[in-house]
Amino acid sequence: MRITFGCGLGLAALTAFAQEKPASFPTNEQMRHYRAIGDPQLSPDGKHVLLRVADATADGARGHLWLVDVAGGEPRQLTYSPESDKRGEGSGQWMPDGQSILFLAKRNENLSLYRLPMNGGEAKPFDLKVTPLADESRRDDALPPKKPGATEDKPEPLPLDVENFRVSPDGRTIALIAQDPETPGEKKQKEAKADAAWVDHDLHGSRLYLLDVATGKLTVAGVPLDVRGAAWSADSSRLIVEREEPNGASDLGPSSSAWVVSMKDPAHGVKLDELPPTVEAASWSADGNSLYFIAQAKRDAPPGYADLYVDTLASKSVKNLTDGFSGSLAGMEPLSLTDGGVLVTAEHGFEEGVVRFETDGSAEPVKLPLAVVNAAVTNAAQNGWVFEGSSGGVAPQLLYVAKLGDAPKVLPTPSAAPEGVRSSAPIRLKWTSDAFTIEGMLYLPPDAAGKKVPLVVEVHGGPLGAYLDSYSIFSDFLLGHGWAVLRVNPRGSTGRGAEFAAANKNDLGGGDYRDIMAGVDYVLKTEPIDPEKLALMGYSYGGEMAGFVEVKTARFKAIVSAAPVIDQNSEYGTERGSYYDQWYYGKPWEHQQDAWRQSPLSGAAQAKTPFMLLQGESDTTDPLGQSQEMYRALRQMKVPVELITYPRDDHGPLGGAIYGLPSPEPWHGFDARQRVVAFFEKAFGDGK
Repeated sequence: MRITFGCGLGLAALTAFAQEKPASFPTNEQMRHYRAIGDPQLSPDGKHVLLRVADATADGARGHLWLVDVAGGEPRQLTYSPESDKRGEGSGQWMPDGQSILFLAKRNENLSLYRLPMNGGEAKPFDLKVTPLADESRRDDALPPKKPGATEDKPEPLPLDVENFRVSPDGRTIALIAQDPETPGEKKQKEAKADAAWVDHDLHGSRLYLLDVATGKLTVAGVPLDVRGAAWSADSSRLIVEREEPNGASDLGPSSSAWVVSMKDPAHGVKLDELPPTVEAASWSADGNSLYFIAQAKRDAPPGYADLYVDTLASKSVKNLTDGFSGSLAGMEPLSLTDGGVLVTAEHGFEEGVVRFETDGSAEPVKLPLAVVNAAVTNAAQNGWVFEGSSGGVAPQLLYVAKLGDAPKVLPTPSAAPEGVRSSAPIRLKWTSDAFTIEGMLYLPPDAAGKKVPLVVEVHGGPLGAYLDSYSIFSDFLLGHGWAVLRVNPRGSTGRGAEFAAANKNDLGGGDYRDIMAGVDYVLKTEPIDPEKLALMGYSYGGEMAGFVEVKTARFKAIVSAAPVIDQNSEYGTERGSYYDQWYYGKPWEHQQDAWRQSPLSGAAQAKTPFMLLQGESDTTDPLGQSQEMYRALRQMKVPVELITYPRDDHGPLGGAIYGLPSPEPWHGFDARQRVVAFFEKAFGDGK
């Protein structure tokens, strides 16, 4: 239930397209032809921006690095992939001297770190090999049994698969995070089918390595498994490293910690005991005397609802800078300013922007002409700033300023949308539900100027999530069929403070359901909506809410539930991590009535509305069995129900494919959209 789709969905990764007035809303085939941009990186001299551009789904969805000139001119592609590489290039970073860039690519069996000179020449991989520190085949009870008198082979260095990396500001060292490699002995075990898995006893994990750029020497840092992230101090003398206890420890409760690794003694990292076990996204202050980090909010709120903290290292005192903040922190890592303070992104209602916090807790937004700003980036000298964002009906852009507070200019970026498409901005609405003021966005098709139109209600995931007023090609796609689209942020959504985010605790499918239905009533009274042609769809928690709607009302003509939770009991026992759900209703075996009351399956006997389920077969967030349970129940209740499953797709990838992000699966998103349209058209009669 954690992944949020339909609330921007990372669609701010899409860029601006031609200025001519678009001819029409995107067709299903055109939805396969959107590229995506993201991960901007400003060069050390502040003159160029490095971007990752993902090919459209129809072209394989591989990523490539592009270069944008701050002064203007056409952007140009820097990296190209061999046909055998199905992933492309990503995680681009500048070397501090600006003479080369680094990136990750899988051009052989391993995900490797490459270096590309900016003055010409081919990208070359670093030779990154280590003697394995973990080997399941060397356990005492390992199978097949060792033959008497047999000698074990001496471990040989093996290449690393690099998961992430950070370059030190002086350019001398690269911090690498890499998973333990599979050893020859472990491969032999698989070949012999001696491959039983001892759950939560894996010896492998992600480790932190330090690469000396000049010598190529690779050493492991003294931080326990599993390493999740690392950030350099401005003087390159220290790293702040985040790790999580391995083998599913987070399912028992928060298990993160932060460690300082000194370049003087990298083999002995020091744990910062004053930091909470929910610490993440830690970064250094400009003077190196403090750490900014994100961690669970002080107030009671769902896991993942965060506050911004500062740790003064000398005194080991931690201060909360956002307790009582009226908005919600978004996903950006805290960015320290050389003149003091720190930047983060935060949601307020349907908007997301960059906010500057001072150590006294005061806050001031950075004013930018976009409703949603997803990222702010600069370089070590902070001699320029780049922002990535969009607004409803306005395709995403890169904005540049030489210094904070200046009027921004739009940078040229690669064209992402297919030719001849249009986009529409929503109408922002408010209504009352119980004691809450609820916000929604309504997208109206051109037909609404002359007649009442069908309405598709969309429900976001989470439930800790929100719809933002960002560029939404999926809404445009639905508008192209003559349907209005209503997106609601009910209680439990982000962007309204911790109390609002916690307002659906132990009440899933209760008050939040009423908020959505109150929104339907409101638009029926105030907007040109046909009350006889209502449909609803949602992904993840939105799919769960679709299940609640199915069993609570017969007002809708059709309902689509994608990757849902249907039975809290079986979901809790089979999902990848259960601690998030535990906050909402407790352990099911201790709170059986609460868990069952908040399960759509509990009301299956009352279901009547035609229902469609879309499900990734490899989903570990909301597993396949959830959709199968609902399908069986509705089928046996003689309710019209359809179940469509998608091989290979996990939770996030299928959602991205449906909503229009580039996907390596060429037809899954197309197929789902095609089925949704046919399902709604049948329910609406002529679909108009």
